[in-house]
Amino acid sequence: MNSIPFDIVGFDLDGTLIDTSGDLAAAVNHAIGTIGRDPFPAADIHPFVGKGARVMLQRALDASGGYDDAMLSALLPILLDHYAQNLAIYSTPYPGAVQALDALAARGVRIALCTNKAERFTIPLMQQIGLHDRFASIVSGDTVGVSKPDPAPIRAMIERAGGGRAIFVGDTINDIAGARNAGIANIAVGFGFLDGPVEQLQADAVIAHFDELVPLLERWPG
Repeated sequence: MNSIPFDIVGFDLDGTLIDTSGDLAAAVNHAIGTIGRDPFPAADIHPFVGKGARVMLQRALDASGGYDDAMLSALLPILLDHYAQNLAIYSTPYPGAVQALDALAARGVRIALCTNKAERFTIPLMQQIGLHDRFASIVSGDTVGVSKPDPAPIRAMIERAGGGRAIFVGDTINDIAGARNAGIANIAVGFGFLDGPVEQLQADAVIAHFDELVPLLERWPG
């Protein structure tokens, strides 16, 4: 008997399942390097990540000497093209993530993905890190025409994964609010691309490591 009271466990991608900060940082540094600005250490770029490529680039330009709209518009495609060609150089699953996916699969739970990342990046990245075929559904930021916190992508994720009771795991307010808007339970991770204390997300539960996920789900009220 399945000891977890959910049919589907959905995950966000960047900052939740996969630490993509290294490759995002490399793309930022490549873009700003084309206008002669010095590269940031990867750790310094980490706070820029989490609200999409445009905001990430805005934050980097602001921190390195400022920008105008023309500069932003010129550099964004440079960043995105570089990133598309270098998706999985440094990106790796967070500690315990793959083991958690294995444990969920062993219990007969379907796993699904809902990310605001565009399909042109999401699908190749998942294939390159070897996780694509584990997921019952993958919904990207442009799959259904809107992105989280709109509930439509999470609802599409659930429907495409076969339906049933679902819970969503994420690291930003877009994830937690999106799950809440879709009417499902949610869990925040404390190790992602956070803008502030994880408690500010007001998730139903918080984990600090993926080792905590399956035990938490097993204790979840049925």
